[in-house]
Parts: sequence; structure tokens; C-alpha cells
Amino acid sequence: MAPKIFYGAVIHSKSLEELEILEDATLVVDANGDIVEFKKSRDDAITMASIPKDAEVYRLPRGEFLIPGFVDTHNHAPQWPMRGLGQGLHILDWLEQVTFPVEARFADASYARATYENTVSDFLRHGITTASYYGSRHAEATRILAEICVEKGQRAFVGKCNMDRHAPEYICERSADDSLRETEECISHIRQLPGCSQSKLALVKPVLTPRFAICCTPDLLQGLGNMMKADDDLAMQTHFNEAEQEIQATRELFPDLAARSEADLYESFGLLGPRSILAHCTIMTDYDKERVCALECGVAHCPIANMTVGGGFMVAPVRDFLRRGIKVGLGTDSGGGWASQMLAVMRQAMIASNAREVVSQGQDKSLSLEEVFYLATMGGAKVMGLNDRIGSFDIGKQFDALQITTTQRLDSAMTPREHGDSARIVFEKFIMSGDDRNISDVYVGGRRVAGSRV
Repeated sequence: MAPKIFYGAVIHSKSLEELEILEDATLVVDANGDIVEFKKSRDDAITMASIPKDAEVYRLPRGEFLIPGFVDTHNHAPQWPMRGLGQGLHILDWLEQVTFPVEARFADASYARATYENTVSDFLRHGITTASYYGSRHAEATRILAEICVEKGQRAFVGKCNMDRHAPEYICERSADDSLRETEECISHIRQLPGCSQSKLALVKPVLTPRFAICCTPDLLQGLGNMMKADDDLAMQTHFNEAEQEIQATRELFPDLAARSEADLYESFGLLGPRSILAHCTIMTDYDKERVCALECGVAHCPIANMTVGGGFMVAPVRDFLRRGIKVGLGTDSGGGWASQMLAVMRQAMIASNAREVVSQGQDKSLSLEEVFYLATMGGAKVMGLNDRIGSFDIGKQFDALQITTTQRLDSAMTPREHGDSARIVFEKFIMSGDDRNISDVYVGGRRVAGSRV
């Protein structure tokens, strides 16, 4: 891959509250996809003499800018073809009536390959350069998903879903032993894929994926916990305090361990720690929050799904999480969430936070544009333990980036750019009204992998 030089507007997060908006920056990306120079103004721009002879040079015209790629911390890959179905159902009814029949199709490897080709391509065109994927419970389909992520160049966590009880016979795993064996086989397969050896540099990494405690026997949860303890490169993802129906069912199945909270339950099996990604976290006691914070777990906030599927208007206390220092990222939760666009998730996160401010009687202030952008980029990178590699344009990180094109006409849903608009105004118009047609180029590790530009 040739080195790349970008001249033009660059926007990324300096912190949760602060955007860095640079009108005339210069970014240099080496042949490995690493950012090796970042000059922030025309005055300290790189001279032509310092540019490698084989470098590709990109000069962004007015109205175009670079942002970091979006990070999706919670995504069900096999649910991509059912997005939008079952809206309004309670969570367990939604699983029984809609989700399990769809996921069962992934026993067919040819169906899995054809579907996942579209799934990964769709998320890439929407600027999701990194995703944490739940696969189905089928090992072969999970291996195929990981292979497609590698082929298409998406950075990803990929996990075989574990579920050995309380699911229809046609999709339930036969035993904890079978589930653990297939999980180990998937881990080994993923780590043998090109560029995926066991290191922080891997493009695609395996992740332990107990669906939730309802669908997992104690033996299965303990086996997964043992794997996590033995391998410090393995992350874990699961659903956590998602809905009243789910919480009550968990308490009935684990009357002792879940007496205080799901945090106690998962912690007892060794599944909570800095590498744990907890999806939803909508119904949280102070004790839950204290344990999640103390154990350094990350939260995948999924505002679209939480407000349309599950049973009730569930608004996670994101402001309180942030106040406590809990890591938070955003998740599409495809297909509980009907969108594959991180832009839609960001907008809904702002709406949900407005509702939370009302519910909390002003204690939890709504999220700003700066904050939701941070959650979609740097926040998600922290939740996935990848913040030293992606999420911003700091020197030494990989160039996972989106080149945004704005227009002055009706070429997308975005509010048209007007003469005199600052980079901040154009950025805000994109975040609040843009779509995939404005994402002209998608880069992962310096390699262009998608985009609307022909």
C-alpha cells in the first residue's frame, strides 16, 4: 500500500467535550496505515521534499473533511436482514417470534456467506470502520463472518453466540461442552486468518459472546469465564440489564447469584473486567453502576433499540455513567435497532438524553453534539480496548477515517452547504442531516475499503 498525504479540513475529538476542528491540516499515513505526521495548520505544513516519492496526495476541496471512522460496539450480524421487524414487542417475545427463526437460517453456510457479504458492506458504506459483532450460534457461519470482515477490510470483533438453554430446540446448542468446544475452534480459526494473529495489531479478533444469562447454563458461563481468565487478549460481550422482562427472568434462573444484580452474577463467573462490553445497561441501580465502574467494564449504549424493542421507553443513564468515569460507546444493535447508520444512532442518543434530562428532573443533562461524536469514535474505541490504535488522528494510530463530502444542492439528505459556512457548521449539518451519500471514502488502516465516490 502506498503512503498517503492528506491536505485539508480535519475534525476529531480531543476529549469528551472538545472537538478539534482544523481547516488546513496535513496528515501523513505510511505504508502500514499508521499516522506518522499530523500538522495542524498551513504554517507548519510538510514540505514537498519530505513526502515519499510514491505517496498518493489528496487535497480536500472546500466542503470536504476527514473524521475518524465510526465504532459500533454492539451489532448482531445475523439480524441485519430483519432490521425493523417486531418493533414494540417485549424482548423475550421478540426473540421467540422474530429473532430466533431468522438466526436459525445461518445453519446454512451458503445463506450465511451471501448475507454477511451484504451485512459487512452495508456497515462499511455507512462509515462503521470497527464493529463488535455477535454471530449466530453456528460455528461455521461465525468463521465465515470473520473471513468476510478480513476480505472487505473491516476492523472487527467476531464472536460465536453461546446459548445452551431456554431457546427453541431448532437453535439451542446441545450442551455446554459443545458450545465451549466450538467457541475455541472459532477463536483458533479467526487468529489464523491473514493479519489476525494474537496481538493488538490484529484486524479481526475473536470475542466471547454469551448471549445473556437466560440462555446460558452455569457450566457454560463458567467455561467462558475460565477462557477469559486464561487469555488476556480475549474480550467478552453480553446483554446486561436490558429490560424488565429479561431482568426478572434472570433473577428466577439465578435466585442466589442475581439477588443483588447481574453484575454479581457475571462477576461470579469471571466474566467482568476491562475487556467486558455490556450492551444496553438501561435499568441500573447505583450498586450496578458502582460494580461496572470498579471492574472497568464498558457500556454499549443502543438508544434506537432501547426505545423501540424490549418493552417500554428505556433510556440508559449515560450522563451518570460518564460522570462516574464509566467507558461508554454507541451501538447500532442491528436488528433490534432498525438502523445500520451510526449517524442515526448519534441523533437518537441526543433525543434519548433529552428524555433522560426530563426523567431525572434536570440532574442528568442532555448530551451535546461534541459528546455523541466522541461516543461514536473515541468512546467506542475505549469500550473495545482499541483506543491506542483508533478513534482519533493522534500520531501512531491507524488511519481509520471517513472523508466527508458536502454539497450545495439536493444530492443527499444533508442540509445544503451555503457560502460562508465554517467547518463547524458544515460538520454539524453532516452529523444531524447527512447520510451515506456524503461518505465519499472509507479507510481502514490506510486502505480505502468503501465509499460513495465513484
